[in-house]
Amino acid sequence: MSNRDDLISLLATLSARRGTFTLASGRQSTLYIDARMTTMSPAGLTLIGPLGLSALQDAGWTPDSVGGLTLGADPIAYALAYASAKTPRPLRAFTVRKEAKSHGAGKLIEGPFQPADRVVVIEDTITTGNSARTAAAAVRAAGGAVIGVLALVDREEGGREALAAEGLEVLALATASEIVAAMDAAAAAH
Repeated sequence: MSNRDDLISLLATLSARRGTFTLASGRQSTLYIDARMTTMSPAGLTLIGPLGLSALQDAGWTPDSVGGLTLGADPIAYALAYASAKTPRPLRAFTVRKEAKSHGAGKLIEGPFQPADRVVVIEDTITTGNSARTAAAAVRAAGGAVIGVLALVDREEGGREALAAEGLEVLALATASEIVAAMDAAAAAH
C-alpha cells in the first residue's frame, strides 16, 4: 500500500462514520468525516505532511506559507510546515481566525504570514468551499496571493467546483468516495 492508501485507510478508520448528520454547511449527510481525528493523530500527521508537500510539488505550486481557517486547517498546515523544514523551500504555517481578536494586535491572521506571501489555503474537508473562501479572502485582504486550495478530503458535493468557478484550483489528498470504499472493504473483510 502507498502512503496515500494508508491515509485513506486511516481516514476511514478514525474519521468516517455513517448515520444521519448535519454538516457545518447546514447540509444533511449520511456520512460524517471528522478529519481532526486523523489530522491530530501521530499517524495522520506523519502521512499528511509529506503527501501534502508532494501534491503541491506535483501541481507546480511554490507557496511561501500555508494555512486556513482555524481549527480544521491548523494541524494540516503545521504538518506541511514541519515536513518542509529540511527542503529547499520551507513553508511557514499560519492560522486564519474566524474573527479578529479584540485585544492585542487584533489580527485576523496569526503566525509568520507576510503580506507578499504566495499562499496555499488549507482545508480539512471541503463540502461547499465556504471555509476556504473565507480564508482566501482574509489572505488577499492582508496582501497575500492565493495560489490554490489543498484539502485533506473533498466530499465531492460541489465545493471543489464552486471554488474553481472563482479561480481557486483545489487539490485533494482523498475523496469521500475513496473513504467510503475503504470503509466498505474493511467491513467486508470482517
